[in-house]
Amino acid sequence: MSVFEVQLTDSSSAGRQGVLTTAHGKVETPAFMAVGTAGAVKGITPQQLKETGAEIILANTYHLLLRPGVEVVESLGGLHKFMAWEGPILTDSGGYQVFSLSRLAKIDNDGVEFASHIDGARIRLDAETATEIQNRLGADIIMCFDQCTAFGVDKAQLKIAVERTLGWAGRCKRAHGNSNQLLFGIVQGGTDRDLRGYCAGELVKLDFDGYALGGLGVGEGHEKMIEAVGHTTELLPEDKPRYLMGVGTPADIVAAVRAGVDMFDCVLPTRNGRNAFAFTEGGAVRLRNSAHRGAAEPIEAGCDCYCCRHFSRGTIRHFFNSGEMLGPILLSVHNLTFYQRLMARIRQRLKANEFSDWAREQLRNVY
Repeated sequence: MSVFEVQLTDSSSAGRQGVLTTAHGKVETPAFMAVGTAGAVKGITPQQLKETGAEIILANTYHLLLRPGVEVVESLGGLHKFMAWEGPILTDSGGYQVFSLSRLAKIDNDGVEFASHIDGARIRLDAETATEIQNRLGADIIMCFDQCTAFGVDKAQLKIAVERTLGWAGRCKRAHGNSNQLLFGIVQGGTDRDLRGYCAGELVKLDFDGYALGGLGVGEGHEKMIEAVGHTTELLPEDKPRYLMGVGTPADIVAAVRAGVDMFDCVLPTRNGRNAFAFTEGGAVRLRNSAHRGAAEPIEAGCDCYCCRHFSRGTIRHFFNSGEMLGPILLSVHNLTFYQRLMARIRQRLKANEFSDWAREQLRNVY
């Protein structure tokens, strides 16, 4: 049986609804993954996360490598037990840190040498090492090692990064040694249509279990990003999942689903939650605003999350202004629930063949 089944395709867009099968269960797509960088989604228990509707979560290979270390995770029963999460887990490869920690990294065609952001220790990562680490961590989906570039680099630099990404992808596939894990290739190329097309085509020849779109959401803006997404998804196999990495806002997600994307991850629900910013159907709510001082209503009427069922805007504002940690926890729970409800609504509209008109209305009137 195929690991990914497209069950319905929107008649007016490239959007599709499907099911991804992993060693730890099935995931309905389009799906959103909460980010558990160091093995935990910040401020949220696994039970709370499950109650938001989450089916799959993400962990960060680079950060787990630095601490507690692969050996510790193994000794404690593997990543699922370590995170107390029984469902599917995806790990990145550490490739994004080539970009985000570029001031601490030296890159060549063989791999990357990092200076640890914790203690300055030198760490070498290459395609084989990144794959072996992920094999040992035991996630259900692992990612090829790749090189992400900043928006605006010249085409020569972009081409070098694409060639490295392709070379590393082949090495990752050869090194992959855990048949229970799905391995995804990552399409790079910035917003350059030719390089995106070339990278996608070469990766497809290697026949991965799924394909990610990397190097987007790094400053190019919504329109350029969605244009690059739409161009890339057209070149990828219809029977393989497509994952837009690190994206994004509700508007980004709705537009990217319309362009044919199946999977997303982003830190925004929890990061914004920790900063008194709530997502709602009617737009952003900023809880530090004095207008909410005595507000008795919940963050969002009709939301069934723990936060909205038990607390008022005025109370949550007080928690933030008093430095009480419950404030960030409650808003993170709400935001994660909002994102999962958004994904459920997208899937529902796709199943009813009403997605395209609904998406257009959402992007115009709400986001």
